[in-house]
Amino acid sequence: TALRWVRSFSRGSRHSIFKPSLKELQYKVLPPYPVPSHISEPFYVRQPEKLTGMSDASPNPLSAEDRLKLKRACQLAAKTLQVGLKTAKVGVTTDAIDKAVHEFILENNAYPTPLGFWGFPKSVCTSANEVLCHGIPDTRPLEDGDIVNVDVTVYLDGFHGDCSGMAMVGDVKAEDVELVETTKAALMSAISICEPGRPIRDIGSTISSFAESHGFNVSPHFSGHGIGRHLHEPPYIHAIPNNSPHLMAPGIAFTIEPIFLRGDTRIRQWSDGWTIVSADSSRSAQWEHTVLITDNGHEILTKLP
Repeated sequence: TALRWVRSFSRGSRHSIFKPSLKELQYKVLPPYPVPSHISEPFYVRQPEKLTGMSDASPNPLSAEDRLKLKRACQLAAKTLQVGLKTAKVGVTTDAIDKAVHEFILENNAYPTPLGFWGFPKSVCTSANEVLCHGIPDTRPLEDGDIVNVDVTVYLDGFHGDCSGMAMVGDVKAEDVELVETTKAALMSAISICEPGRPIRDIGSTISSFAESHGFNVSPHFSGHGIGRHLHEPPYIHAIPNNSPHLMAPGIAFTIEPIFLRGDTRIRQWSDGWTIVSADSSRSAQWEHTVLITDNGHEILTKLP
């Protein structure tokens, strides 16, 4: 998820009072799991000082060979996500999800992109309940009724594959099921409009309209992004109305990753420097796919056959 500090706004909600389910830094974050020396690492593992923030420059189309490499990375990311989602059960810790994801990625001779990216301490992001994104796996056991986003990125043969999905743990309240399912439907609605010549800004308008029609709010603070040899490449893919000047074109790949909230859009960050929670403790949901623009439309690279 590319952090994009845009002008913040706060919208009302049909829900008024939310009870927090998490306490900041209550649970321990275990050391990262080791990576064998034969696994190819992205540059920032050894040279973190070379990481730079992304810009909203024009996207660069991928060559035919690079498209295939990106697709392989994305297919592995999609398989890895299924491992993470299936691990999410009542009583299982988010660290156990991290371990399962980490081991599966290594078994497939890839590197877990989040590990070491801007100093992130684990191999996957696990964001439960009122956590919008960038949740750090820890020793908190998942509870009945939790909803948790598992955000997977893998680095394979020089390319990053990125996707995320929601696990509903145990008996989830109907209003949270609606939140999760509506967010996924909004993502698919946005993907459906992707084709050559289409303004990229239409993605944000589509998602925003979808959210409004279902009574939810969209986080304006985070966006999707171009992807390829670097995790975050231009352009930004906003989930809210925007003025992006870019057009979709064959060979361009990017992520679409809306975050919906039951409450308003204000956020705060925990002192760990990563975890983003809703200021009103309202629950959130996020789904993500990587999309490639083709000559005749689009291909969802992180969709399994």
